[in-house]
Amino acid sequence: MRSGDPGDLPHGGDLTDEATYERVRSPSRRGLLRLSAGAGLTAGLSAALGPRPAGAATGIVKPLPPELFVPQGTNAEMRWEAMRGQGYLTPADRFFVRNHVATPLIDARTWRLRLWGTGLRGAPAEDRPVEFTYEDLLRLPAEEVTAFIECTGNGRGFYTSQQGQEVSGTPWRLGAVGVARWRGVRLATVLRRAGVTPEAVDIMPRGLDAEFVDKGENLGRVRRPLPIAKAMKDALLAYEMNGAPLPPDHGHPVRLVVPSWAGIASIKWLGDIQVADEPLFSPWNTRYYRLFGPAHPEEGSPPLTRMNAKSAFELPWEASLPARPHVLHGRSWSGSGRIRHTEVSVDGGRTWRRARLRDRHPSPRGWVRWELPWRPERPGRYELLARATDETGTTQPATAPYNTLGYLFGAVVRHPVTIT
Repeated sequence: MRSGDPGDLPHGGDLTDEATYERVRSPSRRGLLRLSAGAGLTAGLSAALGPRPAGAATGIVKPLPPELFVPQGTNAEMRWEAMRGQGYLTPADRFFVRNHVATPLIDARTWRLRLWGTGLRGAPAEDRPVEFTYEDLLRLPAEEVTAFIECTGNGRGFYTSQQGQEVSGTPWRLGAVGVARWRGVRLATVLRRAGVTPEAVDIMPRGLDAEFVDKGENLGRVRRPLPIAKAMKDALLAYEMNGAPLPPDHGHPVRLVVPSWAGIASIKWLGDIQVADEPLFSPWNTRYYRLFGPAHPEEGSPPLTRMNAKSAFELPWEASLPARPHVLHGRSWSGSGRIRHTEVSVDGGRTWRRARLRDRHPSPRGWVRWELPWRPERPGRYELLARATDETGTTQPATAPYNTLGYLFGAVVRHPVTIT
C-alpha cells in the first residue's frame, strides 16, 4: 500500500489487529461502560436513512427443509451432513442464516450506498452523503475472494453440553459457518472514490434491516465499527455469491465481506457507511462481541475480530452407522490462515491419526476438506474427535476458555456416533 494511504498505520503497530488498535482508540473505562449499557452512541446513528424498503419479509426468505437446517429462532443452522459431497463451496440453499431481525426485501434499482462523515473530504453529513447506485458498483473493477463467514458464537452450545457452563445466546453446534466465492468491489476502491482522507480512523457500516430491540431497548440498526486499516486492506463490497446475485437472506443487494473476521463484521444489506476521523462505537463492539466473565475486565476484552480454528465431521449429530468400514469426511478452518494438518480420533481422544487433506491449494480464508478411513472394531457408541493445526502452529485445545456470551468455542468437539 502506498505511503500516505489511509490504510497505513499512523500510530505504529498493526492496526488491523484489534488488540493493538484498542489501545489507540479506546475511550475511558467509564465511557466504554456507558456505551456498553446502550447510552451515548455516536451522534446521528439513530436517524433513519429514509423510507424503509417496501415488502419487508418476516423471518427468513429461503426454504429451510429439515434435512438441511436446524431452526434457531431468527437464525438457521446448517446441518453438517448436508455438506457431504457438495464440493468446496457451501451452496446458497444450505448456507447458514444469522439474522438479528427479519430478512428485508430490497430493490437493487432503488438501493443506494451512502458514505458520510468527518473522515471524507468535505465531511459530508448523513443527510447529504456521497452516494453509489448498484449500477455504479457494477461498473467498478470487480474482484473475487473465496472466504468463510462464521458467527462468532458458532459452537456456543458446547460450552454447556460439553463443558457444563452456562452461557447466553443461540446454542449453535458447528453449523453457523459457510464458505462462498464472493464477487464485488473492494471497499478501498469505493472509499477512495468517496474521498477518504489520511485522518480517517474508523468506518461504521450499517445494515438496512429493521432496528434491533434487546430486552425492550431499541439499539438501532445493526452496525459495527471497522478499523480503516482493515477496511482498506481486504474488505469487499460483495454483490454476488457463488456466481449468482446475493440471495435476500445473505445480504442482497450488497453486503460487506471481511475475510477471516467474526461474521458480525460482514454487515448484510449494507445501506450506509460512516467514515470518521475519531473512534466509533456501537453496542456491537461494546456490549456484544467482546469476552466477558471472571477472566476478563469489567468492560470486557478488546472487540473480537479474527476467528479461531475449528473442525467438523460431515455426519449427522448422534449419527447411526452400519457395522462396516467407513471413510470419515470433514472440514477444518481458521481465521489465522491455512490449516497445516487435521488429526482424528475414533476412540474418544486416546489415540490420533492424521487425516488426508483433500485440497492441495485451499483458500487461506476458506477451509480444507479431509478424510480418514475407519473400520469400527465392534457395534456400540463412539466419540469421534477432530483437531486442526493452522499455519501459525496453533492447535485446537481440549477445552475452550469460558466467557459468559459463549463466543469463540474452539475446543475439540466430541461427536457421538453409534455403530449398529
